[in-house]
Amino acid sequence: MEPSDAIVSGGQYPEGVFVNTYVHSLDAKKRMTIPSDWRELAGVPKRLFVLPSVNEKCLCVYPAREMTRRMERLRNLSIADAKGRQLARTLASRSDLVPWDAQGRIRVKDDLLEYAGITNQAVLVGTFDGFELWSPDRWKQVADSVDESGLGEAARYVGF
Repeated sequence: MEPSDAIVSGGQYPEGVFVNTYVHSLDAKKRMTIPSDWRELAGVPKRLFVLPSVNEKCLCVYPAREMTRRMERLRNLSIADAKGRQLARTLASRSDLVPWDAQGRIRVKDDLLEYAGITNQAVLVGTFDGFELWSPDRWKQVADSVDESGLGEAARYVGF
């Protein structure tokens, strides 16, 4: 097994990483298929958390283990932390927990699809710890606007 295979399959990192970009159509019932390798990475339970992004008009999707990690920060908020509590309340009320069916399809609720501008197709974009759902038009705008020279500075900022 190559080292990159271990990383993708979860051999080196038990939780694996979500990489690549896919374009999937929504069916007549507005379901979209999640790639089989991503379903495998999501693990058990066979559900995904879908949240509106706080920075972009897209949806953030996380497996349960990643959402549990993120929720620990919210659980540790003081009851007096008004901004933190507002964030938790707003995100929780607008988010969804979706299972996938035997064909690997999920059904994201209409208001989330509308928020992201997703109608007939969705672009699924890996973000290592989860993935994002974009409308094709918005994703093209974001992808076309990437300043390659700024990626180095961003990598230094996050310590990558």
